[in-house]
Amino acid sequence: MNPARKYHILLVCMGNICRSPTAEGVLRRRLQDAGLMHRVIVDSAGTHGYHVGSPPDRRAQEAAARRGYDLSRLIARQVGEQDCSDFDLVLAMDWDNLGHLERLCPPQHRHKLRLFLSFSRRYAGQEVPDPYYGGREGFERVLDMVEDAADGLVEFLQRELGLKPHAVTVSDG
Repeated sequence: MNPARKYHILLVCMGNICRSPTAEGVLRRRLQDAGLMHRVIVDSAGTHGYHVGSPPDRRAQEAAARRGYDLSRLIARQVGEQDCSDFDLVLAMDWDNLGHLERLCPPQHRHKLRLFLSFSRRYAGQEVPDPYYGGREGFERVLDMVEDAADGLVEFLQRELGLKPHAVTVSDG
């Protein structure tokens, strides 16, 4: 990979107000801690346009803030076909949204689609559950899963970018 070229990652859930902005905030911090922010662009989007233009859910922001992540500047948007060519990885939070992405994405870009938790050590093969209709514990569980997958994704990116891995630290929040 050209050392000057940035790696682009899109994180996707249904409405882009709970899971994918949480994953964006966590991944940005992990990339910063690993010294990779200058090499990786991170964004998030929703498969549905229900919340376009809205900030992340208040409960997601509060849970993230308790662990030291700031989601307040993120704004929901809807994923489009162009994202499939613009991003190197398009990571869905669950199987339903992955299916939506597979239908949206042109065949030549479908190899970029994966489940976000495919990078997780503890939750591989699982989905990040939608906490929208639940309580505080659902948002905490999402953060646990997202932090684990973000650490695995940073390690993947270090290998992909040909960089020496740095120790990834977990924030106590």
